[in-house]
Parts: sequence; C-alpha cells; structure tokens
Amino acid sequence: MQSGPISARGVTAFEPAEPPARTEQLKFPVSEIFNSRQGEGKLTGVPSHFIRLAGCNLRCWFCDTPYASWNPQSESYSLDDLVQGAIDSTLQHVVLTGGEPLMFRGIERLTEKIRRVGLHLTIETAGTLAPNVVADLMSLSPKRFGSQPTIEKVEQVPHLQEIPLPTIERWQTLHESRRWKPQAIQKLIADSFDSQVKFVVDNHAEAADVEQAVSELQLAADQVWIMPQGVTAEGLEEHARWIRPWCEALGFHFCDRQQIHWYGNRPGT
Repeated sequence: MQSGPISARGVTAFEPAEPPARTEQLKFPVSEIFNSRQGEGKLTGVPSHFIRLAGCNLRCWFCDTPYASWNPQSESYSLDDLVQGAIDSTLQHVVLTGGEPLMFRGIERLTEKIRRVGLHLTIETAGTLAPNVVADLMSLSPKRFGSQPTIEKVEQVPHLQEIPLPTIERWQTLHESRRWKPQAIQKLIADSFDSQVKFVVDNHAEAADVEQAVSELQLAADQVWIMPQGVTAEGLEEHARWIRPWCEALGFHFCDRQQIHWYGNRPGT
C-alpha cells in the first residue's frame, strides 16, 4: 500500500471524517491510555494518543512495560469508548501498543474503526500474529534470540525476582516457540500503508543475528531501525557508542528511545 488517509505530518486537532457508529460492546483489557510524544522511529516527536492493551504472548527479559506483559494490570474498555477517547484527545495520531495488541479478539474491528473516523493509526507489535488489520504505520519489533528470558537474564531485572522458577522455565519454552514468525511479519507489512521494523540490540552477537533476520525478511536497509537495549539514558548512550557506527555502515536507522531521555522509564510516556 502506498498512502494512508492521514498524512504523518499532521499533528493538529481535527474533525472526524464521519461520526463513529455504535457497535456491539467488544471489550479490551487496557493497561493505560495517555497522550504523549512518540519516542521511537520515523514519527519521533509527533504528539500521539496511546492505547496500551494488557497481555502478551511473549516474555522478553528486557520488557520495559511488565505491567502489560509479565504482570498484566488492566481495566476493561469497550471498543466504542476507546474510539471516542481517541477522538476526544484531539490528536490526529493514535498508537495502539501493548503488550501484544494483535492477540485480542475484535482487534480487526477496533483498528478499522479508529481509521474510519479519520485518525492516523500506528500499531506496535512483535509481529508474531497476523490478523487482518491495516495500519497507517505498522511498527514491528521482532524478537530475536537475545530476548529469551533465561534465568541469567531474569536475575538481572529487579521486578522479575519474585516470579517462580517454574513460571520462568515455562515462558522460556513458550517464548522461543513464538518469538520469530517471518511470514506474519511480511503479511503485516504488505497489508499496511507504511511500515518500520525495529530490532532491540544488547550486544555484538545480537547485531550479527539482526543482520541475518534482515536478510531473511528481505528488508531494505531503510526499513530497519536499531534500538539499543536499556531503560536509562546512561545505558542507552553506552550502547549507542558502538550501535550508531554499525547502523551508519549498513544504512540502518539508529532508533533512540527518546521517551526515556524526555521522561525517564515510567508509565504514561
């Protein structure tokens, strides 16, 4: 697809393209809803209305929103309330994120309705599931081997210390079987108007693995965004020292996590 209904440049208030018709009351588990600036990728800095759904089919050791994955916390919202809330925000850009937003029943209807009222929709997903959804920007973050929640990695993360060992071991198996679905990624890209593929990188070995993934997906270098792993400005800068030159050499985009620099690693950002 080549163009969406709303330009990515627009950030001002708008009039809905058509009034949203009421639908049957599909419900979604929502971890948080907030207005902020997009901190990652090609729309960095764009004021956006974020809808974070709670629940994930993966368990990355470095997940920076454990309240939507490892320990999902949510309130139930109807489809209509989510769409009306996006309209009431007066922002033109909506970001549907998680957790994993594409795992929920009715997600096709929610995404279609957000776009039908004239809003620009970004979907942030790991690309392991491929329902029939269309995004103005499909923002994929595939999970490679470095995301595996090994005991060694989990022990480094304070908020994961209370999770029982059998639970971690079960998620190791599930995570590994689910994390890499190239056919789903390719379908999501093909079905949407624009896309970006973001890889989280923690060390040099993972860099080589990302290059292999880019080749397997047959991505152009300009489609690829590399994010350093880290939840502090200092940690991001440390990784950036070697990731930036690597990106420049291969033509990838370096993808800083500006929300951490702006606000710190906290909910609502």
